[in-house]
Amino acid sequence: MITAPVQPLTVVSAGVVSRAGYGLGALGGLLAGGDVPDGGADADAGEGPPLRLRPVPGFSLADHLGRKGIKHLDRLTGLSLVACKQALEAAGQVASGPVPERTGVVLATNTGSVAGYSDLLYETLTLDKPQLIHPGKFSHSVMNCSAGQMAIRHRLKGLNATVAGGRSAGLYAFRHARMAMTVGHADRLLVGGAEELSLPMAWAWHHTGTLREEASVGEGCAMFVVSAEPSEQERESALAELLACEVGHAGHRGLRNRLATSITRALERSGCAPGDVDVVSLGATHHVGLERLEEGAVRLALGRVPEQVRVAEVLGETYSAGGALQLAALLARWQDEPAGRPRIGLVTTVGHDGDTGALVVRGRG
Repeated sequence: MITAPVQPLTVVSAGVVSRAGYGLGALGGLLAGGDVPDGGADADAGEGPPLRLRPVPGFSLADHLGRKGIKHLDRLTGLSLVACKQALEAAGQVASGPVPERTGVVLATNTGSVAGYSDLLYETLTLDKPQLIHPGKFSHSVMNCSAGQMAIRHRLKGLNATVAGGRSAGLYAFRHARMAMTVGHADRLLVGGAEELSLPMAWAWHHTGTLREEASVGEGCAMFVVSAEPSEQERESALAELLACEVGHAGHRGLRNRLATSITRALERSGCAPGDVDVVSLGATHHVGLERLEEGAVRLALGRVPEQVRVAEVLGETYSAGGALQLAALLARWQDEPAGRPRIGLVTTVGHDGDTGALVVRGRG
């Protein structure tokens, strides 16, 4: 069955915070074999599990936003705010300037800040009665804190959504953004995903046993200004176009076929053939039972596995930020290696929870 084509969404700009540093340029350099910035070497786990930890080097929210109003913000929100600020500045919309009225946020996460929840629970159980917990900590412990803070600080009055979905959350966010624009709920959105690195999360990954021995755990955030109706200037300077995004769910035995179906449907809705795909940005790197399954699904849908980009090899497993950082890695690679023609990229995701997703991207020449 041939599915209906979709209207492309223009990626106007990007903001990236990762182990590589800040921006697409830094990420592209690390993917090409560059060095990690000073202070960004793999962290000593200390009281953590026997896993390599890859934090954002020397991250300090005050250095980017000043000290006002940040005292009780968790690290997840901090990473999100910095990436959001970068994306808006790159789009020509600084914090003090005008922002279009129907601009909103769609952020991928899973639970919000696990460290924030853990600290709040610890204080609830250990502080003297009545629990002398600062109210600011509670208000920042909800899952949609990061998206709300973006809207507050940058006066984004449009749609504000937080999408939870594990490793597939990033592609869910892009699909949600497309649907919101299609039905007229927004003209422009900041779309992306964020994940923080904390000891509770690192221990959780260790106990699941789903990562291979060579895997590492990281953090980061990638946010993209996406427009349904960009200006002529924005079209000329655009980073890429998001053509179609398809997601699905299946039991573990049907994951490969379900992902292959998502890829096929996304290509059909993009008006692309399997042979058009130049590069695939894979998400299940170093995941037990999923890495080969993902490659198998790509081969089943395309008839081959094209050039691969594996951002998790340099940033570590970033969970709900994975899809957004996979897209960032694809754009960073294209910036560093111009081809003189539009290229088609594929971003794929698959999780042990049975979720799958495929995003088709058209890059500039």
